Amino acid sequence: MTSQLYQDNFPHMTPAWSRIFNFVAERAEGPYIYTDDGRKLLDFTSGIGVTNTGHCHPKVVEAIREQAGNFIHAQANIVIHKPMLQLIEELRTIVPPSIDSFYFANSGAEALENAVKIAKVATGRPNVIVFNGSFHGRTHATMSLTTSKTIYRTGFAPLIAGVYVAPFPYAFHLQMTEEQASQYALEQLEYLLASQTAPKETAAILIESVLGEGGYVVPPTSFMKGLREICDKHGIMLIFDEVQSGFGRTGKWFALEHFGVIPDIITAAKGIASGMPLSGVFSRTEIMKKLDTGSIGGTYGGNAIACAAGAATVRAMKSEKMVENSAERGIQLMTGLRKLQEEYPQIGDVRGKGLMVATEFVVDGNQAKAKPLVKEIIHAAEERNLLLLSCGTYDNTIRWIPPLNVTSQQINDGLAVFESALKATIK
Repeated sequence: MTSQLYQDNFPHMTPAWSRIFNFVAERAEGPYIYTDDGRKLLDFTSGIGVTNTGHCHPKVVEAIREQAGNFIHAQANIVIHKPMLQLIEELRTIVPPSIDSFYFANSGAEALENAVKIAKVATGRPNVIVFNGSFHGRTHATMSLTTSKTIYRTGFAPLIAGVYVAPFPYAFHLQMTEEQASQYALEQLEYLLASQTAPKETAAILIESVLGEGGYVVPPTSFMKGLREICDKHGIMLIFDEVQSGFGRTGKWFALEHFGVIPDIITAAKGIASGMPLSGVFSRTEIMKKLDTGSIGGTYGGNAIACAAGAATVRAMKSEKMVENSAERGIQLMTGLRKLQEEYPQIGDVRGKGLMVATEFVVDGNQAKAKPLVKEIIHAAEERNLLLLSCGTYDNTIRWIPPLNVTSQQINDGLAVFESALKATIK
């Protein structure tokens, strides 16, 4: 029956959606997806870092069901609903104390658009600096802020003005040590401020706390501290995009905790509500007060069911110590991958924090040449019932994004399948 459903309707799905795998999912639970033809797949993609609590976590499902019977839609400009207040209460326990004002939207891109708007109003300046390899969304404004791949921008010009791009301290790509890459990137940023966008015209510096689509690259602490110093010196807003790196993904509630740096604005989405469409912009009240009332908003922002799922997500992560598990399982995963790196020189780099881990491949010392190999490995893994994704400008990096409650045995299972896929594809 499902097979006929697929045959009749799949051709009518827009071809603009990329398609990695062709199975039809019937249900999902924990780290597993079950297909309509009886397969059980170990999902180490988590819907691109969304289902951090695993698929259909019972506490989140219960909160969704209960809220659906109470209030489905309560437009935030009209009705103050309890789930939003409860979510704010939970968020206040995990963000830096200075972050005390919360705005909710539906997607990461929507959060980023609003973060930039807030920074422009707060500073009275027009320009924004982003970094090479960044991904901030596919809407018109956010694709103008995105530099990870041309596919996100090609054909949509003219893009918005006032966006300037600085080098990201990607040590492996630059063939430098982390500190050399940090110093180089900071010097180039200062040069950009002297040559292209004057500090008095620069509203914000926007950076992913861990580079996501661009390759799962963790910036050096010295670089992030340097950004804070530059922003403080010039009155520039510092925005951390924590859409993918937030909510325990890196072994901390937010990746910014690894650096000891507090931004002016944090954006969040993906893992915030275990799969319900919800995003947020978190800042200081003094900054948010500079906005005219009604200047940001939306019909569905802060939806009651999504907020209930968000509050339940934070509670479940706390009670089950998922953030701590993310850190522990991340060490286990990276240790296993580095052992495989010793056997397979095509694995040029293993890096990451917590369960936001990358294996970057090179062929003949070349990153671009590794794209076909990575595609083969991902499909070989899927044939062996393990789901993985690629990332990076050249799609030569495999990213590991298991749910944060993944077990030690499930990490070992994933590593075993990955090793089998390597043996099948690398001769």
